[in-house]
Amino acid sequence: MLAVCCFPVCSADITYTKADSVKVVGLLEDGLKQREGTNMMLFYGMRLQGIPYVAHTLEVNKTEKLVVNMRQMDCTTFVETVLALALTTRDKSHKWADFCRWLERIRYQNGKVDGYTSRNHYFLWWAENNEKQGMVTLPLEDTHCKYAKTQVISIDYMSAHPSYYKMLKGNVADIAAIKRKEKASSGKVMKYIPAANMGLTEKHLDCIRTGDILAIATKKKGLDTTHIGIAVWGKDGKLHLLNASQIHKKVILEPKTMRQYMNEHPSQLGVWVIRPMLDI
Repeated sequence: MLAVCCFPVCSADITYTKADSVKVVGLLEDGLKQREGTNMMLFYGMRLQGIPYVAHTLEVNKTEKLVVNMRQMDCTTFVETVLALALTTRDKSHKWADFCRWLERIRYQNGKVDGYTSRNHYFLWWAENNEKQGMVTLPLEDTHCKYAKTQVISIDYMSAHPSYYKMLKGNVADIAAIKRKEKASSGKVMKYIPAANMGLTEKHLDCIRTGDILAIATKKKGLDTTHIGIAVWGKDGKLHLLNASQIHKKVILEPKTMRQYMNEHPSQLGVWVIRPMLDI
């Protein structure tokens, strides 16, 4: 049974089950036992392997609330959950309320639930919001990578297809608000590493580290990205994606390399790189 609770450290009502909170606290307690220097994005991401992929797990309320679902995840909620766990561990906490506070900050513009339109629906908004709050950096913007190219953002998919979104359908005011935000973002630029370079070694792609968040930039009209996951340099020396996979129907470390994966999806331009700020 879903519960709704509100903690002083979190501005949002929280939709969750007892099993969700128990699992979060257990993971955090295990995380705090890890030795110094452990890659916590990798640690928590690997611990979530096997959780079923389910889309639209945030669309369970009539009004926007913070949703914690440790039983089902899509690609975005998987990454958000891992990052919230890692940030809570960085703070030496194993408290459920602290995890919820971080998750709210990650998922919502200005770190607070304020209706459906406050959610970081596009990954551009997600990256900008979390960089502004000091939770991530964009290494392709800050360091030289000779392979990086520039993607000009043009987003309008949500306002053009409101019927695809349960909480947006028929909501004239929210559609207009989303459209204004889309218009304000269109024309911005993001650097990405082209798909053709994804087969290079870690030595050449040293701007990507295990534990970085990778967002797959797309050529699809009206969108900026189509999928996200966590970078893992494999024992084969190639880059792989730890992700909640619609193809595999679960959280999995993709056995195919990023180059192989992207070869099968010609609409994919390449990857944005987002680095969690986990150093104390």
